[in-house]
Amino acid sequence: MPEMETNVLRGEEIKVLANEAFKAHKYAQAIDLYTQAIDLNGQNAVYWANRAFAHTKLEEYGSAIQDASKAIEIDPNYSKGYYRRGAAYLAMGKFKDALKDFQQVKKISPNDPDASKKLRECEKAVMKLKFEEAISVPESERHSVADSIDFRSIGTGPSSSSIPTKVAIAPVAVAVVAAAVILVGRNTAAIVVAVLMVILVVLGACWWGGWRGSGVFTETQIPDLDVEPQYSGARIEGDMITLDFVQKMMDDFKNQKCLHKRYAFQIVLQTREMLRSLPSLVDISVPNGKHFTVCGDVHGQFYDLMNIFELNGLPSEENPYLFNGDFVDRGSFSVEVILTLFAFKCMCPSAIYLSRGNHESKSMNKIYGFEGEVRSKLNETFVELFAEVFCCLPLAHVINEKVFVVHGGLFSVDGVKLSDIRAIDRFCEPPEEGLMCELLWSDPQPIPGRGPSKRGVGLSFGGDVTKKFLQENKLDLVVRSHEVKDEGYEIEHDGKLITVFSAPNYCDQMGNKGAFIRFEAPELKPNIVTFSAVPHPDVKPMAYANNFLRMFQ
Repeated sequence: MPEMETNVLRGEEIKVLANEAFKAHKYAQAIDLYTQAIDLNGQNAVYWANRAFAHTKLEEYGSAIQDASKAIEIDPNYSKGYYRRGAAYLAMGKFKDALKDFQQVKKISPNDPDASKKLRECEKAVMKLKFEEAISVPESERHSVADSIDFRSIGTGPSSSSIPTKVAIAPVAVAVVAAAVILVGRNTAAIVVAVLMVILVVLGACWWGGWRGSGVFTETQIPDLDVEPQYSGARIEGDMITLDFVQKMMDDFKNQKCLHKRYAFQIVLQTREMLRSLPSLVDISVPNGKHFTVCGDVHGQFYDLMNIFELNGLPSEENPYLFNGDFVDRGSFSVEVILTLFAFKCMCPSAIYLSRGNHESKSMNKIYGFEGEVRSKLNETFVELFAEVFCCLPLAHVINEKVFVVHGGLFSVDGVKLSDIRAIDRFCEPPEEGLMCELLWSDPQPIPGRGPSKRGVGLSFGGDVTKKFLQENKLDLVVRSHEVKDEGYEIEHDGKLITVFSAPNYCDQMGNKGAFIRFEAPELKPNIVTFSAVPHPDVKPMAYANNFLRMFQ
């Protein structure tokens, strides 16, 4: 049998094994097998498209786009190639690029109802994006939503109204217009009189609101209101957030009860004030004989977060933690996770440190569920508030001048000093390039040097890059997160880099363990603890995610 024919047959056999690995959610193994098939027969578009799909499952969207594009190059009429590339673009929030690919899918398969459905959803997403761009306020003209919120004014009181002043203006103005038209008539003069009366009402109300204190939640009566007596959940007494409150709140969350919005506002606003005062690179000091715990991605898996605290104790001054970004998205209990972490930060700032991940951003939250979950469990104001607070999160931490902890990884250039990281103006949405982007997005690679990012954002960096960064900054170790690992962690780059991931059975399908790292001072030798997923209520991951994205899960 000719060698080419043998390779084709062997490639098909390996493809079958790769498909079985994919069905078993062993996506890395599937990628290796599809690669073997491609090495035997690189002109088979199916192999490339299938490997693209496996890359998508591992959130390696840059690699998925490359593979899908190769499938299209081999066979321009292969609809699956456009389909896989469109799905990867979608996952990156590149809706316009995704739309082009789904239009091509529809063109190739005009009678495919699934293709038609996805095209319609993509068109909706692009239209929504254009609308948001049209009504968006320039960055220079935006005002902080946090400055307009007074959490004490949220509730009820014996002689108070819970209707905000600016909201109350609308029905009053409408009533004035109606009365004017009825009394004076429907002629032009009547309309002029009505408009003048509305202007006077609005100006008077604004003057009154300004005199008494402005803001979205400024009340028309008593400024400090009581929480409704029928509310049976956790309560904050005064301005101090206590351990008793946090424990009661966590118990309520375990039973799928909501926290009163007044207390949620209080927690988020107090956390914002603390985070704003921190530098972009935070130095942590662990006294000799004491320990410190670093956790990786939690991704809205609240019940697994509770398990971490069961295994390792609650955060406290004697038992401090660093949570290394990606607190939210994908898991459907992200609100519970973020309020718990923020509450501990308010209770004792030195008990818990928080670092920004790539999912603490508007673009990710819009797609992967946090934004929808916040709207469902809280309200629209919280969507903007969380976005503001996420921009206050530090970008990296250094423990005892030895261990550098960052969500993503290192840089596209040599010579970056810790002082350069401290100098980053982080109070913004993550850019698509530069030091801040790379801190949040980059990944290690097994070969030396640097390479393109398998995610399509940031870069891949080798052990030589890690070694040089540590030497130049007199550090011993890099700890990062950002990637799911089968055992919950992975040690790379000759022991100089550890990835830690704390969301076991990620998205209820990966089957991975979670992990956290305990460091003991002064040696700071990493002690890695792994754990398995625990049961959670029957709310699926991505339950609040973008409708279009859920179609591809």
